[in-house]
Amino acid sequence: MKLAETVTFGGSGLDRAAHLRGDADALSSLLDNPDTGVLPVWRGKPLIGGEDRDRPAWQSANHPIFSEADEAPIFLGLDNGVARFARDISGWEPDENLDTLNQFLDPSEQYYPGLPDDERFSELRAIMTHLTPRDAELITAAKAIGSWHETHGYCARCGAKSTISMAGWQRDCDACGAHHFPRTDPVVIMLVTHGNSVLMGRSPGWPEGMYSCLAGFVEPGETIEAAVRRETFEESGIRVGEVEYLSSQPWPFPASLMFGCRGHALSTDITIDPVEIEDAIWVTREEMMETFAGNNPKMKAARKGAIAHFLLLNWLRDTLD
Repeated sequence: MKLAETVTFGGSGLDRAAHLRGDADALSSLLDNPDTGVLPVWRGKPLIGGEDRDRPAWQSANHPIFSEADEAPIFLGLDNGVARFARDISGWEPDENLDTLNQFLDPSEQYYPGLPDDERFSELRAIMTHLTPRDAELITAAKAIGSWHETHGYCARCGAKSTISMAGWQRDCDACGAHHFPRTDPVVIMLVTHGNSVLMGRSPGWPEGMYSCLAGFVEPGETIEAAVRRETFEESGIRVGEVEYLSSQPWPFPASLMFGCRGHALSTDITIDPVEIEDAIWVTREEMMETFAGNNPKMKAARKGAIAHFLLLNWLRDTLD
């Protein structure tokens, strides 16, 4: 697909400079450089600035906010030669009400005392379409690697506490010598079509009217194409024949890589698995156009920034090639 990397969080050409991750002296020099930016992340929320919530709020490495951190900075790479790091400060307790933190889309923003008024911790889903491709890639890496550290603090081999190493891209166990590396979960998301219609589904707990393309995790020993056919059949009872890869998207909620594919349906009778999804329907191109225009009272368009929105929009525009 010619437009594959224009998807939100698509590749921006970031120099990840992996050769520096094990060089303690070089990393120390970078952190001492006044041009270097360190992004605070609080419970998965990056610090975002700007009136339009459109930029990461980079801080100096010695900013007082990092007194809240309990692990070393994570080296993200070089942004046009400028070093970028991220650092988790989830131990900080803000004064604001936190009742919305576990919602599908948390609308709250948290303010750290002493920062400019427009710099607040914001839910990435809410601001992802405001970011430049480079900033989006940096924040995605920060959020995904941070989520991995949050849930992998102990050795999977012996259970002892592990420690951060390689500038955040590895955890080591001093007890048994094991090394652990960040994981990314492969997920297929399917634009399943039949004639002039596309298959849409919704999961339990989604906001009212929200539908999206079907999706599911790739299992061990399974190809992407096989996963598309299996997941579509398991969730909707629809058999899929030919499968075409279209585009991919890093999806840091918490750490997936979405493989966007087109599947050509061999059948149309839907039988949903209520354990997997709540509903599945065929939607014509004309109905989807009305949905994207906001004129469909029964369905909302897939969220902007998500690969489902990207695939559906390019299907409507006939630009999937």
